[in-house]
Amino acid sequence: MNDDAFVIIHGATMPNVFIEPLPKGDTPATPHEYQIEFQDSRKAAGPFKTQKEAIDEAKRLGHKPLVARVRNTNKGNRDHWRSAD
Repeated sequence: MNDDAFVIIHGATMPNVFIEPLPKGDTPATPHEYQIEFQDSRKAAGPFKTQKEAIDEAKRLGHKPLVARVRNTNKGNRDHWRSAD
């Protein structure tokens, strides 16, 4: 199965995904792109030029996108993320 291919099953609950700014790292750089990632950091889709494009694609794929409240994120810390809805 292609990593970028997804099957949306009607009525199925899809996992939360994270809209990650790129580039990643410890330095607070201005994001140039965004990608959609699962909690285990596997790439789900992207890159996208804007955060909105990434959010819209995550929703189209049936996921609930979460966006960062802070620049340096930790997917295990709920306080670092908020719903994109």
